[in-house]
Amino acid sequence: MIKFFRNIFIIPELRKRIFFTFLLLAVYRVGAHIVTPGINIEALIKFFEQQQGSLFGFIDMFSGGNMSKMTIFAIGIMPYISASIILQLLQVVWPYLERISKEGDLGKKKITQYTRYGTVLIAVVQSFSIAVMLEKMNPSGLPVVLNPGWGFKLLTILTMTTGTMFVMWLGEQISERGIGNGISLIIFAGIIKGLIPGGGTLIEGLKTGDMNPIKIIFILGLMIGVIAFIVYVEMGQRRIPISYAKRIQGRRMMGGQSTFLPLKVNTGGVIPIIFASSVIAFPATLGSVINHPIAKTISTQLGFGMPLHNLLYIAAIVFFTYFYVSIIFNPQDVSDNLKKHGGFIPGIRAGKNTADYIDSVLSKLTFVGAIYLALVAIIPTFLTSGFKVQALPFIGDFLDMNLPAWFKDGLGLRFFFGGTSILIIVGVAMDTVQQIEAQLTMRNYDTFSGKGRIRGRR
Repeated sequence: MIKFFRNIFIIPELRKRIFFTFLLLAVYRVGAHIVTPGINIEALIKFFEQQQGSLFGFIDMFSGGNMSKMTIFAIGIMPYISASIILQLLQVVWPYLERISKEGDLGKKKITQYTRYGTVLIAVVQSFSIAVMLEKMNPSGLPVVLNPGWGFKLLTILTMTTGTMFVMWLGEQISERGIGNGISLIIFAGIIKGLIPGGGTLIEGLKTGDMNPIKIIFILGLMIGVIAFIVYVEMGQRRIPISYAKRIQGRRMMGGQSTFLPLKVNTGGVIPIIFASSVIAFPATLGSVINHPIAKTISTQLGFGMPLHNLLYIAAIVFFTYFYVSIIFNPQDVSDNLKKHGGFIPGIRAGKNTADYIDSVLSKLTFVGAIYLALVAIIPTFLTSGFKVQALPFIGDFLDMNLPAWFKDGLGLRFFFGGTSILIIVGVAMDTVQQIEAQLTMRNYDTFSGKGRIRGRR
């Protein structure tokens, strides 16, 4: 490992790319301390203390805490992610986008351009909605906006939209001139920043006596176990053997070789959790804003740890996993490409039978991947608030009296651990190591493992 890090800084170009990446990430963190003009920070902090587990808290995680501080990067990179997902979905239902997506580099540039336009549009809509929402906030009798009106709205739209476009530009520069995965690294930096205070919380709890050493050892062991489990599943593949028939081109014999079609266990990545979290958190967020008894009841029942929230959350993750995989992976296209190049699966007829076989294998893998995502996503609920079984009808009181307190109330952690954040951190770390190893392998230097490149998520 020491030799691996030493080799990184031996190569001038790679060393320059790493320093450039850290420089732009530092610029991003500096912008995270510039507050949007006209905001009462004290009132804003009180509001976000009441919004843990809502859509605001979910967006705040992706923005690296910028939303809770309402900085110029408040909406962060989320508009870009939303625009990218929308464009990806439209490529399936809109023939024009599907056609240009297959035109190589030129088509890729057009899709990127449309994504930027969509990012600006979504950022304008979101920043305007945030401005309107901020003017209506009045937690504990303190107005969040000091001088409401169209002046504040226009200034907020200009500030946050510009901040989003600047963050998008930083991500693109990291991808082109840094070590790659610019957008992912920006999200990674924001989440890491949010997890660091969690370590301080553990140490402070140990000093005050709220956290005993055995509990901390258990938490650290659980963290290591979850990370190892995520790495194991993210690298998991189902390899379908592919053979190519021999054919003669000119005077040369072509084909006759064997390879494999890798199908990932978690083909959907983190996108199903993002979709599910947004959908489940949206009603809870509306309930916290709308002052109506029914809305308040819905908001309470969809809170973290409540049985209805856990049930709908798991169901939504499973549904969106199948939905997203069906969009990004088309077995019929794979079958057609294999047939076009003379490839076939041994024992399976080419054409429809091959497509049906691949679809059958993918469906089984998707089910395993959906259960894996649901398990990972439910971990933070268990650690922070536990499972509120007392809210269940008929058997709630019985379970409340007989189940241990740690199961009902959680482990008392006050920071976000597991779920989407750990999945993103581990995934981005694996991709980044793979990018660096590619640079080292190209120059005949030893890699991280010393025995070849680590298998990445892609």
